[in-house]
Amino acid sequence: MHHDTLALYVNSGYTSPYALSTFVTLKEKNLAFEIREIDMDRDGHRDGDYARRSLTERIPTLLHGDFALSESSAMDEYLEEAFPDTPRVYPGNVRDRARARQIQAFVRSDLMPIRMERSTSTVFQHDKPQPLSAEAKSAVAKLVQFADALIPIDSGNLFGGWSIADTDLAMMLNRLVHNGDPIPEKIAKYVRAQWARPSVQAWVALAARANA
Repeated sequence: MHHDTLALYVNSGYTSPYALSTFVTLKEKNLAFEIREIDMDRDGHRDGDYARRSLTERIPTLLHGDFALSESSAMDEYLEEAFPDTPRVYPGNVRDRARARQIQAFVRSDLMPIRMERSTSTVFQHDKPQPLSAEAKSAVAKLVQFADALIPIDSGNLFGGWSIADTDLAMMLNRLVHNGDPIPEKIAKYVRAQWARPSVQAWVALAARANA
């Protein structure tokens, strides 16, 4: 099974925060994989072949041999379990691992005003956003409180060693940091450190090339 080809379907603009998550997981695990671009502007995600594989018609989808899986946190966990001899992307401690999954679920299911008003196109394609609405400011306050409770005083990784939850939380926070929205320095410093990670910068480089 482990010798089957791995492929990651991403949107051709490289703006998906969820594709970023699984891309970083693959990179951190030192796994060889192909990137396959889907042009969502032309409804590539609704194409019969892709739609059948993804089941959800969403980006990203992971292909491992003849097995296709969508939903990025499920993909991250699958790669962790399917390739146990590679570097871990989830904490070893059971409670830290549960917390990492909580963080992943939170940034995917909550904070919709931030996701709407600070879309990832403002980060990866440098679109200029409007000032935050009252609703978005309320979501920012919630996110800052959440992040402040979890990020250590020294702005280091959430669980000592790096985990994929660091990338996912930093991606959500960088929607604000990148656009100059006011964020406590402890959190901004954490975001800058996570963003500088080589696996994340590899994605940033692909996004820059796609949007040049």
